[in-house]
Amino acid sequence: MPDADDQARPEAPVAVPLLAPRDGDVTPVVDPVELHAWRDRLAGGTDPVALDAERASGYRYTARAYLVQLRRPDVGTALFDPIPLGDLSILDDVLAGSEWVLHAANQDLACLAELGLRPRTLFDTELAGRLAGLPRVGLGPLVERMLGLQLSKGHGAADWSTRPLPQEWLTYAALDVEVLVELRDAMAELLQAQGKLEWARQEFAAIVAAEPPAPRVDPWRRTSGIHKVRDRRTLAIIRELWRARDDLARRRDLAPHRVLPDSAIVAAASAAPATEAELVGLPVFAGRMQRRSAPYWLGAITAGRTAPASELPDVRAAGDGPPAPAKWSAKDPAAAARLTAARAAMTELSERVQVPVENLLAPDLLRRVLWQPPADSGVAAVAAALAERGARPWQVELTAPVVHAALAARS
Repeated sequence: MPDADDQARPEAPVAVPLLAPRDGDVTPVVDPVELHAWRDRLAGGTDPVALDAERASGYRYTARAYLVQLRRPDVGTALFDPIPLGDLSILDDVLAGSEWVLHAANQDLACLAELGLRPRTLFDTELAGRLAGLPRVGLGPLVERMLGLQLSKGHGAADWSTRPLPQEWLTYAALDVEVLVELRDAMAELLQAQGKLEWARQEFAAIVAAEPPAPRVDPWRRTSGIHKVRDRRTLAIIRELWRARDDLARRRDLAPHRVLPDSAIVAAASAAPATEAELVGLPVFAGRMQRRSAPYWLGAITAGRTAPASELPDVRAAGDGPPAPAKWSAKDPAAAARLTAARAAMTELSERVQVPVENLLAPDLLRRVLWQPPADSGVAAVAAALAERGARPWQVELTAPVVHAALAARS
């Protein structure tokens, strides 16, 4: 397998700044009549379609899209404002036969689906960069390396629920899709030269076919700092405060941490105040906004403090998978030896084919097979076990012999 850097295009000595869209300033589409006109224009194009979406992560409760960027090189660039338009499903049928080009597709596909847009085929330039073994796979670095162009930075983490959107933000948004199709072509050429284009096609098809993730069980357990808590009563208070915060954040359409930070939840649960005076004596809760909400927060704390013993959460959530790798040695030394051998072999394979370990095989999938190996120790049985758990054919071909060797050497 050729080294990725041998096949990659050299970085341009001086990247050319990409400062303005080729079509000039783009105004967001807010009128349904104009949306229908864009549908007709897009229907007449044949090029792949570059898409992106801007959310208000960190500002709003939901992960909805507040702006959708679309560019078909033979048609032009359009920005769609989903707030006045409601949804964009009218575009879905005219885009159905086109390849969608996105960067880090999994970040945007859910919010695009909410608007009625779903790809049938796609090309993910970020994932292509990973498979190609490139060291930096952000959109800016890839565009600079592969096309010799420099994208502006600075607005990706902005509050895109802002209205009206500043013109410089709109320019930034339009430029995010300006050369995405050209980047797709350059990445496809690189992957073809490396013998990895079929790998990429399988990965892209898996993204399209993937089912939406199931709702997380006990999402309150993701509260930052909770790993230090060992008392079940304290965990019950964290649970109730988390639920109270989530409900308030949903009603106010605010990111939960803007309503109450995780650190305040853990601190209040650990202190378990019994009165409002005790609560507002804690950091964060002494602030004016939190003082006004003190009865609300105290109600959640009281619910946790008085919950029946039978309703107290376990210190650790029950899982359907193997234990944390750090515990393997104590629970099953043979499995721990298999894991050590497999990790070393996977690292060697990763370096040889120039693909990150986590893209060669999902870490959770590898751990499951190593913790409970197939009854038949042959390489075919290992391959079948990997495929059954979702590994793509190219992954099975590369990793099944590696996993089989780890099982055989440490059985």
